[in-house]
Amino acid sequence: MSYRDHTRKNWRLPGNARIAFSVNLALEAFRARSQITLEKRPDKVDHFSLSFAAYGGRAGIWRILDTLDELGVKGSMSTNGRAAELYPEAVRAVAQAGHELVGHGWENDVVIPDDDPEAEREEIRRVTRAITEAGGVRPVGWTSPGSAGSANTYSLLAAEGYIWNGDVADDDLPYSRQTDNGPMIMMPRVNLPQNDLFMWIFGNNSPEPMWENFKDTFDQLYAEGLKGRPGWVEIVMHAQFGGRPTLLPMLKRCIAYAREHEGVWFCRKGDLARWAAELEGLDLGGRG
Repeated sequence: MSYRDHTRKNWRLPGNARIAFSVNLALEAFRARSQITLEKRPDKVDHFSLSFAAYGGRAGIWRILDTLDELGVKGSMSTNGRAAELYPEAVRAVAQAGHELVGHGWENDVVIPDDDPEAEREEIRRVTRAITEAGGVRPVGWTSPGSAGSANTYSLLAAEGYIWNGDVADDDLPYSRQTDNGPMIMMPRVNLPQNDLFMWIFGNNSPEPMWENFKDTFDQLYAEGLKGRPGWVEIVMHAQFGGRPTLLPMLKRCIAYAREHEGVWFCRKGDLARWAAELEGLDLGGRG
């Protein structure tokens, strides 16, 4: 008996699609340094690093939006609350174009500890307000900075009206987890081989490995889908990385390749989370 036969006998996709394909985006802001830093002193603010991150809100996000509009694809934008304050026009443009806004902590280099749930609750509320005010749409999905949520994150999110969280990497498909405040749909990180931060920045690669990883992943999952076991593939583009001219041709190549195949469901992460909740017959209590 296969893994899927054992754990997901009733899993399917809308219209009997063979694979779900989502584009996850990130618009981030930082307090002291971003993922790219040349500063060796840990107590020193790295102004160059912050300027590198600012590229995302100043230029990268607009290039990504133009590209997705050209391709007719809707994505999900993980958005720091501080980024929503700094780039409200960009956040509003994301929402108006039909992309999903996703909570992503206040600043991307600041992590909430496990032993202060009240501080985390206030941060979730602060981020929610900032994104809603900038974009005109309330987020219902959340991925913590670096996926580094606390022991309290799922329950707090459910209490604040969120329906899905992306802080896990323990499965190939969405699933539900019960919290003190109702169920939360978990959206595992299936995107690491197709993530510009891991493959381009940390990996010191050209864009080619991202394309190769995407194609290999897509081909494997699509073959499983043809056998009646549909899966989910995702690609991640941060505005400060993927919004640069170097990587966007790779994104276009991936989407074009997927479109060569029948039965591909292009969806936002929230769409997939709601579908997963429907399959499990979950009552989300009016959330989302």
